[in-house]
Amino acid sequence: MYKADENRYQLCKYRYCGKSGLQLPPIALGLWQNFGVLDDYADMKETVLTAFDNGITYFDLADNYGPPPGEAERNFGRILREELHAYRDEIVIATKSGYDMWPGPYGTFGSRKHMLSDLDASLKRLGVDYVDIFYHHRPDPVTPLEESMTALVDAVRAGKAMYPAVSNYPSALLGPAAEFVRSRGYRLIADQVRCNLLDRHILDDGLPETAAAAGVGLTVFSPLEQGLLTEDSINGRPGRRAQNSDAIKSKREACAAEIAGYAESAHKAGISLNRYALEWCLGIEGVASVIIGARGKRQLIENLH
Repeated sequence: MYKADENRYQLCKYRYCGKSGLQLPPIALGLWQNFGVLDDYADMKETVLTAFDNGITYFDLADNYGPPPGEAERNFGRILREELHAYRDEIVIATKSGYDMWPGPYGTFGSRKHMLSDLDASLKRLGVDYVDIFYHHRPDPVTPLEESMTALVDAVRAGKAMYPAVSNYPSALLGPAAEFVRSRGYRLIADQVRCNLLDRHILDDGLPETAAAAGVGLTVFSPLEQGLLTEDSINGRPGRRAQNSDAIKSKREACAAEIAGYAESAHKAGISLNRYALEWCLGIEGVASVIIGARGKRQLIENLH
């Protein structure tokens, strides 16, 4: 029977997410990759339990994480049921809705029909009554913003989520989304966005300033740029994604000099490139948590120290 490390809350300083009362660990574990049918369940469980033992209380999922879609939620639900059920009140579970999940017009994007049906399916796969954060995964170019935001609010009202949030929302949409949710008596807690040393588009967009004005926290994904901003990468040991993705291989080659420069700065500061990249993200105004992936315990630990 798993028993959590008694010192887990002494290992990091938690951050408030926007103007909410919810505190998140600076580093969160994302289950976008490495938690599907191609991965070993024992390794998944060890990674999740190691994360919790190190003060990581926020586990970031989505309906379409796997592969196949839904598998990451099933695997995390199994770990929760077998090992972490006694600690449910200490865990922040996030899931998302908005990408393709089933055929036809109701299986994707941001309609009320899709989002609320999709959340019910996520809860079933996870084996829980509620998630802590429910994100709309991406803006919908057709569905009115008010409809998607109302679906988020109604999920909270129904007790199926604690906090509403969005993901991949640019500055121009985040302000109106936050204002609409606030007009319904709730607060949009977060905007989850891609950001790293090689991709700074949210800074050009003015998103941190918009989020701060709206009281919305930022949660950052891909802070290590799919493994490119890591010691493994600069030492010639690219991860599975970098090995299998032509796009990542091309970016690695195109950005080789830039990555080497960041590595030199990190080593002069006495830290790893991994930590340098993560701390840069954590230095952005309003960032509550950066979300890392990990293929096993070793990768996770390397990113924490």
